[in-house]
Amino acid sequence: MKQSALALAVLAALSLNHSVHAQSNVQVYGLIDAGVEYVNHASENGGNMVRVISGGKNTSRWGFRGSEDLGGGLKAIWQLEGGILMDTGESDGAVFKRQAWVGLDGSLGRLVIGRSFTTTYELVIKFDPLGFAPNYSWATGASATGPSKYGMTTQFDNLVKYTGKSGGFTYGATVGLGERSGSLAEGRKLAVGGSWFGDSGLGLMASYEQINGNAVAGLPARDETRAYHLGADYRTGKWRYTAGMRGYKLDAARAGADLRADTYWGGISRTIDNVTLTGAVYHVNTKDVPALEDADPTMFVVRGMLALSKRTDLYLSVAHAKADHGQLVGLSRDDPGFGTTQSGVTAGMQHRF
Repeated sequence: MKQSALALAVLAALSLNHSVHAQSNVQVYGLIDAGVEYVNHASENGGNMVRVISGGKNTSRWGFRGSEDLGGGLKAIWQLEGGILMDTGESDGAVFKRQAWVGLDGSLGRLVIGRSFTTTYELVIKFDPLGFAPNYSWATGASATGPSKYGMTTQFDNLVKYTGKSGGFTYGATVGLGERSGSLAEGRKLAVGGSWFGDSGLGLMASYEQINGNAVAGLPARDETRAYHLGADYRTGKWRYTAGMRGYKLDAARAGADLRADTYWGGISRTIDNVTLTGAVYHVNTKDVPALEDADPTMFVVRGMLALSKRTDLYLSVAHAKADHGQLVGLSRDDPGFGTTQSGVTAGMQHRF
């Protein structure tokens, strides 16, 4: 079924004739990123592993996007985007799991409806020193080995999103409708925030997110997750300095299941001709877990990136993560670790089209 839907989408794009292009702007685009990773403590017996990974620097994806000039500065816009697993060639979830929306863009801002990235995600990734690398970045979610990823929600289904800009300010809000009869609050998701970049090279960001769960039978409350972010970025010459933090709180309907965690990160980048060197550190201060069992993981990352052209980069990343009190830790947000430390090296290539 997935392959059929994908084939139909490709055929639809290829069948766009000249008259359609004359009325609207349609683009086929993508990003392909693959690498080879060595990682230790990759199994329960403590063994090491060498593997091909998809998305060492950015998530591989493909898609279609377009716009139509409606006059008076107003445009109709749309986007369909899916993820690619470069190590197997499979689709990363549903065909257009990453984005599927339609909307309007004009002097008053942009309004879209469908599935897309949240306001919080679009703000925070600009304040991640590694630019939201799927490998070796905890800016959106911490180590997967904890009781929670202590992160934010990157995408909402059933969303309505507004984005506005004024000078150096970008601001917006995203609402994911819960679509539950009899309750507007149940299952609803909300993300709001803004950022500012000045001519001096300084940038600032703040955002807030709240995710309402569904009611639990027999309990008077529902799960609610809240996360706020603060960030700062300063660029001068060929140097860049970045810092950010997230406060995470889960109020669970079930007694004793509440979770708290504060995530902090910072990084420095230096560009020398077509080479960019970045060093970053991420730390999660976990709370509300049994005494002396807080993992409080920390990850150190160094990355070198060589730009072969405007579209093609080679990169080499080295990372090391450690946890306190004998707890497990993993470098990735998605892959579990099997030791109190884990180290990894990834060499990869990325191309945009």
